[in-house]
Amino acid sequence: MNYTRFINGLSAARKPSPIREMTKLLTQGSPDLVFLASGVPNPSMFPFQGASINLRDGSTIQLEGKTINDALQYGPTQGYGPLLAQLKEMQQELHSPPCWTNTEVLITNGSQDGLCKAFEMMMNLNDYIIVQEPVYAGTLAILNPYKPQYVPVQCDANGLIPEELRRSLESKWKSEDTQSSKSDVPKVLYVNPAGANPTGVSIPLSRRQEIYQIAKDFDLIIFEDDPYYFLQFDKERTPSFLSLDTDGRVIRFDSLSKVLSSGIRLGYVTGPRELVEPITYHMQVSVLHASSLSQVLVSELLKQWGQEGFLVHVDRVQKFYSQQRGIMLKAAETHLTGLAEWNVPQGGMFLWIKCLGVSDTRPMIMDRALKKDVILLPGREFMTDPSQPCPYMRASFSLASPENIDRGFRNLAQLIREEIELTKKI
Repeated sequence: MNYTRFINGLSAARKPSPIREMTKLLTQGSPDLVFLASGVPNPSMFPFQGASINLRDGSTIQLEGKTINDALQYGPTQGYGPLLAQLKEMQQELHSPPCWTNTEVLITNGSQDGLCKAFEMMMNLNDYIIVQEPVYAGTLAILNPYKPQYVPVQCDANGLIPEELRRSLESKWKSEDTQSSKSDVPKVLYVNPAGANPTGVSIPLSRRQEIYQIAKDFDLIIFEDDPYYFLQFDKERTPSFLSLDTDGRVIRFDSLSKVLSSGIRLGYVTGPRELVEPITYHMQVSVLHASSLSQVLVSELLKQWGQEGFLVHVDRVQKFYSQQRGIMLKAAETHLTGLAEWNVPQGGMFLWIKCLGVSDTRPMIMDRALKKDVILLPGREFMTDPSQPCPYMRASFSLASPENIDRGFRNLAQLIREEIELTKKI
């Protein structure tokens, strides 16, 4: 592939930071290397000598000696070597990317940091951008300052609809338009494929294959934002877009927030070297690298567990959220039947609810829900045009206890009834 059209002028102008490149050399040298190149602090001046982390299974992780020094020191921008190797092995095992020989992995400060920098690499003011709708509100927050021309593609109970995607593109562009440097054909298709935020829907394999073919036809880069990959509720995880990528047109964003810890702020970007490299250069001049302490801690955890142990843990996490989903669905059936509609989430942490008889949930939630001791997110926040009324709202089943989920939905039902009556009076 020719990636020229996908990298904007600002990103193309970025060059490697010489200091950051020297720090990379520090990790590659022999034990006898005398390193006089960069301002790396002396670890003997750090007040921290060691750390012991207790795990829920009763075991511990000890950080001491060279390991604690690595955790407290500057590191390569691409990531802590041992963790990078572990994540690369995991990506190969889970996704088997067809273009692996030209694929890079970059560890970021959470997956959203990588996503933000990837958009910054590609977007110019007023660019067209294709997104599934409803779309993750955090992605809209990244994109809106670019004043983009959104091409929203509707979703149903099986996620983004391929026919709608093709129709949206063919109504304005031809596939050959991508050959012209003056064309305004979109460069990016943003998709949240598994347990999507906010809908909880997952795109089945047959649709993913159709979507990938459309991306080939119109020379699109697919941003596969997949933080709920490990929270799919089917017995087998649906193959990712990365696993279908024979061209090198998928940048995948993974997160450890949902399965290990959100506070450690670790995610990782996987994609073509030509597109991951500019994101790396951006990190070199902004955050330098993801937290060394977080990276070393996760690496030691994976070393202790092995990949098999990690997947056993993931299965426990998936089972917990599946049970939480069941609790919320039961509460919805009990309290919201006749007042609202919803689809059964196929993954993730959310139930996407359509209120019947309420044209816009935002005033109801923002002005009156707090008095009923229940708060959800109004659907408007997930739309490319938030000025329009929206009858949907998002409920999360991740944190609340079964008792509170039931109480919350009982309060929500009362709120909806009152809103319907208020609407009738108006």
